[in-house]
Amino acid sequence: MAKLTIEVEADRLNGAMTKAYQRQKNRISIPGFRKGKVPQQMIEKMYGPEIFYDDAANFLIQEEYPKAYDECDLEIVSSPEVEVVQIEKGKPFIFTAEVALKPEIKLGKYKGVTVTKEDTTVSDEDIEKEIKDELEKNARSIDVTDRAAENGDTVVLDYEGSVDGVPFEGGKADGYSLELGSGSFIPGFEEQLVGKNIDEDVEVNVTFPEEYHAEELAGKPAVFKCKIHKITAKEMPELDDEYVADISEFDTVDAYKEDIKKRLTERKENQVKRAQEDEALAKIIADSEIELPDAMVNTQVDQMINDYARQLSASGLSFDQYLKFTGMTLEQLKSQMRPDAEDRIKGSLVLEEIAKAEKLEASDEDLEEKIKDTAAQYGMDPEELKKNLSDTEKDNMKKDLALELAVKFITDNMKPRAKAAKKEKKEEE
Repeated sequence: MAKLTIEVEADRLNGAMTKAYQRQKNRISIPGFRKGKVPQQMIEKMYGPEIFYDDAANFLIQEEYPKAYDECDLEIVSSPEVEVVQIEKGKPFIFTAEVALKPEIKLGKYKGVTVTKEDTTVSDEDIEKEIKDELEKNARSIDVTDRAAENGDTVVLDYEGSVDGVPFEGGKADGYSLELGSGSFIPGFEEQLVGKNIDEDVEVNVTFPEEYHAEELAGKPAVFKCKIHKITAKEMPELDDEYVADISEFDTVDAYKEDIKKRLTERKENQVKRAQEDEALAKIIADSEIELPDAMVNTQVDQMINDYARQLSASGLSFDQYLKFTGMTLEQLKSQMRPDAEDRIKGSLVLEEIAKAEKLEASDEDLEEKIKDTAAQYGMDPEELKKNLSDTEKDNMKKDLALELAVKFITDNMKPRAKAAKKEKKEEE
């Protein structure tokens, strides 16, 4: 940890107080003056200059802390804990900013790390499952009127749930579409709709799971009164050359299957590669000595929560709504995210240290290629993107590329090892 002490001239404090006056003057009333027309000196005489201190301090901290951050040689890795030391009209404004510094780490073994060797063979069952999934995507829905609902059908129903005869919040819906067998609802709910007909009144009896997010319902038996209004079934297309030619670039089923096998093999190989990278990095972290400042972890958690809130907002859900639906408090969510935040930080620190030890640096050509890829991803002109990037942003991109080079270095030097043989297992027993 480090504490920065930042001093601002008295004249700057006076200017910030005037700025605070401009912001507040329309909210201050003094007899004999119209709102917004009371002179600053009059307000300070009536209420004391302290009335403007909070806003003035915020203005100056927002302006001066970033300057201090840029000017100091410390590697700061957390948001600042700010404390005002002196604020008095006519005197310098002094505040401190306590920050976490990038911790030193003792790097463990990172060359020749052993990882699990996984089989990437694609079986006939894998191919058939992929084909079935693709057929289901291209299936058409047909209305069912001559039979009861079956597993795999989608039913449109009204339902209302109650516990001990009392309806509960969120337990009622009209015209809800539910695929039977999807596992979307409480265990046992969907199964009790199988075999039921349109317009039939159905009473579904279930018990909420013990770990259910709504504590007032967890572990309690509930009754749902349901009525099915519509049943639809999937009509699967037939797998033949005509179907294949219609949905792909191939003319025959055999060629289509061969392509699926190729894609599944690539997917499995990529999955295994990522799993081995994660395994290797986890072993390197475990073999290294890393002590993280709490402030650094807290900053990472806050960043992850902000990122998640933006994702929720993009999907039309506010962060407060998410907390309400999950029954979690902000502190509970932070606690839940903390282990992941620690892993992310440790992984980044280890990769940085490996890049430094092996002198792995991104070249200008690497940066140009990264800018091109980023521009293509967002449909932008590479030169326009490059022009709009600040030097700091370019440096950060180079740092990210260096981490990628460190990951490649690890994977190029790791030793895949097959899972323990039966003989070894017997010896252990």
